[in-house]
Amino acid sequence: MIFDFHTVAAIAGIALVGGIVGLDRTAVGQFMISQPVVAGPLTGWLLGDATTGLIIGAVLELIWVLDIPVGTFVPADSTIGAISATAIAVLGSPGGAPLDVIGFCILLTAGIVPITMKVDDVVRQKNSRLAEAAVARSGEHAGRRLARAHFAGLGIFFLKPLVLYLVFLPMGLIAVSLFADMPEQVHHALSLFVKLLPLLGAAMVLRKLSMRQFDRHLLTGFIIAAVSVQVLHVHAFVVVLLTVTAGWLGARYSER
Repeated sequence: MIFDFHTVAAIAGIALVGGIVGLDRTAVGQFMISQPVVAGPLTGWLLGDATTGLIIGAVLELIWVLDIPVGTFVPADSTIGAISATAIAVLGSPGGAPLDVIGFCILLTAGIVPITMKVDDVVRQKNSRLAEAAVARSGEHAGRRLARAHFAGLGIFFLKPLVLYLVFLPMGLIAVSLFADMPEQVHHALSLFVKLLPLLGAAMVLRKLSMRQFDRHLLTGFIIAAVSVQVLHVHAFVVVLLTVTAGWLGARYSER
């Protein structure tokens, strides 16, 4: 049975935590808790499998690390992607999520990016109208009207991810249960997909940093990761950490 009491309670809890963490993206604080490399392990830890959360969060962080909400640019909601993928992988694989399930969950959450961006756009338009309505209304102190509009906007920002998690997580668990019956070749392909994802992330970081510079830190981490997989047969978790570390060092080096 997919949706027993424990699973339903876990979905509700993750939706609540995800709503709070989602506020950190742009609405409140911006303490970077909403970054995939933090949100993923946090979700996994709450569900009893921090390793799966760290693998998913690190891969997604590497892919989205340079998409920063500056000015009018609103990047894809990588927080929802990391938390959803982690929760679906852990809840759908009691005892530890294998690489093929992790890859499948990452693909699932990649498919919801257009939905989250559309919902984000609608929420921001709604919040802008709240402020306009508060300013236009008369008969009360403007400061109190704007304060209520501000808190109402925070409430909307909290409800957006919460509702999306309550929709995405059950659908994802159903998809994972169907994925288990797919041919062995599909499972093998998705295991390989997870191992190669850090290379995609490294390439994206390189492209965003500069097409004219090839950072030696990133190149070193890339080579070490590739050799570790092919020759030393190192666990994919270690490979992800190596590549993410190299990408982070490359970004800091280029900033200086």
